[in-house]
Amino acid sequence: MRLIIAIFLPFLLFFTIGRPLAGIICLILQITLIGWIPAALWAVYALSQFQTDRKIEDMQHTGHQP
Repeated sequence: MRLIIAIFLPFLLFFTIGRPLAGIICLILQITLIGWIPAALWAVYALSQFQTDRKIEDMQHTGHQP
């Protein structure tokens, strides 16, 4: 679901992952049609980093070590 948001409404994704300042910057970038593609790529990258950070936190809380 968040991946769809990242592609079609990139600025909104940043608000859902707790990065409102990045969301505002992304919205400014997204206002231009040319800036839409970099904004979407940035949002997808940020989403992957968010998911990785959550997995690491989950592993630390459960006590698993790699």
